[in-house]
Amino acid sequence: MRRMTTEEIEAVTKRGPAAPAEVTRRLGPTAGRTSEGGVLNVFSHGILVVWALMVGVPLLWVLWSAFKDSNGILTDPWGLPTVLRWENWSNAWNDANMGQYFVNTAIVVGGSVVGTMVLGSMAAYVLARFTFPGNRFIYYLFVAGMSFPVFMLVIPLFFVLRDFPGSSLLATYQGLILVYIAYSLPFTVFFMTAFFRTLPTSVAEAAMIDGASHTRTFFQVMLPMAKPGLISIGIFNFLGQWNQYLLPMVLNQQEDKYVLTQGLAMIALQQGYENDWGALMAGMMIAMLPVLIVYSIFQRQVQSGLTAGALK
Repeated sequence: MRRMTTEEIEAVTKRGPAAPAEVTRRLGPTAGRTSEGGVLNVFSHGILVVWALMVGVPLLWVLWSAFKDSNGILTDPWGLPTVLRWENWSNAWNDANMGQYFVNTAIVVGGSVVGTMVLGSMAAYVLARFTFPGNRFIYYLFVAGMSFPVFMLVIPLFFVLRDFPGSSLLATYQGLILVYIAYSLPFTVFFMTAFFRTLPTSVAEAAMIDGASHTRTFFQVMLPMAKPGLISIGIFNFLGQWNQYLLPMVLNQQEDKYVLTQGLAMIALQQGYENDWGALMAGMMIAMLPVLIVYSIFQRQVQSGLTAGALK
C-alpha cells in the first residue's frame, strides 16, 4: 500500500469527521503500531543516554582529576587540568605501593579465574550431559550457593583458613585464590550448565564413536564449542574478583599482600593527613584501567555468549 504524503493527509483531514478513519485506512494497519514503537524507541534511548551519563561523567571526572594537584581538585573540581601532573601516577604507583598491590591482585585474580573456569566448566558439563542419582540435587546446591550472603561466610572462612591442615592460609595468595574460586563457582556452574545444554549432542557422540574418552571429548570437542559462554562468564568472574573488597579485607590483613581495593581504601584513609588527592585519583584509574581494557576488547564475545543460549 502506498504511503500518504503530508499534503494528502492534510487534504483528507479537512473533509470532516470521517477523515481519521480514511487516514487510518489509507496509511494501513501498522500506522498506530509504528507510532507506538517510535515512542518506545525514544524512551529506551533516553534511558540509555541517562545511564551513559551517570557512568561516563564520574569516570571522566576521575580521569582528569588524576592529572590535577590537590588544590585544583578542591578549589575547581569540575575544571580541566591546566597542567598535566604525571607525578600523581608515579606517586600512586611507587609511594602509595599501588604497583605492589596491582601485582598482588593480578596473581590472585589470574589464578582464581583460571581455577574457576576449569572447575566450573567441568562440573557444569557433567551436570548438563550425564544423568545419575543426585544430579538435580547437586545442581540446586550450586544454585542455592548464589543466594547465600557472603557476609555470613567471612567468619567461618577466617577460621577455616587459619586452622587449615599443614599451615595457615590467612594472608596468602593460595588462600585468597581458593576462597575466590569457591565464591565464584555457583554462578559459573549455573551459567555453564545452561550453555552446555544448548550444544548439540551429535558431535560428542561422534567423538565417542571414534574412540575418544570422556576427558578428551570434553577438552578437545565440547570445551572449544563453549568458547562464547566461557568468555562471557570469564569476564564476569574477572570483574567480580578484581573488585572484591570484603573477602580480602577479612582474610588478607598483611600489608605486603594487599590487593588493589585494600590499597585504595588505605590511601583514602591517609588523605586526611597527607592531602594528596591527585595520587588517590591516579590510583583509582590504575585500578579501573584493566577492567575497562578487558571489557572493551571482549565486549562482542560477552554479548554473543549471553545470547547464544537464547538463539539455539
